[in-house]
Amino acid sequence: MTTGPTDARPIQVRIADDIRAKIETGDLAPGEQLPTYDDLAETYMCSLTVVRRAVDLLKQQGLLITAQGKGTFVRERARARRHGMDRYSRSLWSSGTAILIGEAARQGHEAAQLMRFLGTVPAPAVVAERLGIEQGDDVHVRRRTTLIDGRPNQLADSYYPIEVVRAVPAITEEDTGPGGGFARIEGAGIRLDRIREEISVRMPKVPETAALKLPEGTPVAELIRTVHDTKGNPVEVMIAVIAGDMVSFDYDFPVPD
Repeated sequence: MTTGPTDARPIQVRIADDIRAKIETGDLAPGEQLPTYDDLAETYMCSLTVVRRAVDLLKQQGLLITAQGKGTFVRERARARRHGMDRYSRSLWSSGTAILIGEAARQGHEAAQLMRFLGTVPAPAVVAERLGIEQGDDVHVRRRTTLIDGRPNQLADSYYPIEVVRAVPAITEEDTGPGGGFARIEGAGIRLDRIREEISVRMPKVPETAALKLPEGTPVAELIRTVHDTKGNPVEVMIAVIAGDMVSFDYDFPVPD
């Protein structure tokens, strides 16, 4: 650990910064066990209390995990990149590959999803506004938990107007078939035309922390996706809560005139 004479950082912060640098450079690899607290205290010439505070800081940042009776380890993180517009390419899902599955596979990850709820519910305000209906009107919802390499990474709730459900009854089934919901909607003659995504970052609610198994201090990205058909009608609103340490957003597009 290198510090200068004017370094005003508390020693636990300096230790945490040093360990973080080793993680970022790969000197400490994902899954690797840290030395014992006694060894760290000897290395950094500090007390065990200071070491615990440094480790706690890194745990809060999602970089370390502690296994009871085993020790402290560098956290293994499967980070999936969301490729902005490319992930919605018609050529992918129309050929039978679901968006999430295809995008994860291209990055060397395995994706899956678990259905949490299927049914008709009153439209929440954020959904009603985007679907152009009244708050409380009936909508059909598909609530899923998605996983990357076996770890929950996203809570995704897709809401559909009742008239879309009547035209595309497969939406009410747990398995919508090859290509997912987009393929079934277009198969029913509803041509998809435009997608809008709104992204914000916030701290998770308690149930979200539990469902996504988030380390302490890990934020989530909340993504609201609205899909329109060629007539300008909204056909789906999805609200996704994504584990902040498991995602990056990648956008590549031409400069508009």
